[in-house]
Amino acid sequence: MSNIRKGLEKVEVGLRWDPSPLGASPHDLDIVAATYTSEDPYGRPDYLVHFDSRSPDGTITLSRDSRTGQGFGYDEVMVLELERLAERYVRVVVGVAIQQPPEGRVFGDIANASVRIREGYTDLTEHDFAEVAGSTACVVAEFARDQPGGPWTFRELLHGFDTDLASFTSTMGGVR
Repeated sequence: MSNIRKGLEKVEVGLRWDPSPLGASPHDLDIVAATYTSEDPYGRPDYLVHFDSRSPDGTITLSRDSRTGQGFGYDEVMVLELERLAERYVRVVVGVAIQQPPEGRVFGDIANASVRIREGYTDLTEHDFAEVAGSTACVVAEFARDQPGGPWTFRELLHGFDTDLASFTSTMGGVR
């Protein structure tokens, strides 16, 4: 658990949604995390974590990757071990994107979709995507520190995008 001196240490991002109706193509939502260095905190991400992957140093891990929303509880879970990130990282932006079938989908088309961010047993935020119902992707959180090696803080965000995953991952860090 975090304290005032250290800031946030280890957080979990959980994503859930209901499966698509029988006969429809499956809903596939994905958690995406982008890391930024002190040299370019709002530019190009140093690396991305998504699609059942992990960061090169093992500090950010997507432990569950659902392609249908089937199951109980949170269908996708990402763990960010902020206290272990190298000092050069000063920002981590977390987003959610819809893998769109040919007919396209927005958050408003997906039943009971929500994202929860917590540290330990403390919920930092939870969103149901109602504010970005017409979007195909959105930024949900920013973790930042004022200086390299400093304490991590959390900023709640909900900023929608109408774009594909590739474009989203290249622009999601520009949200301020």
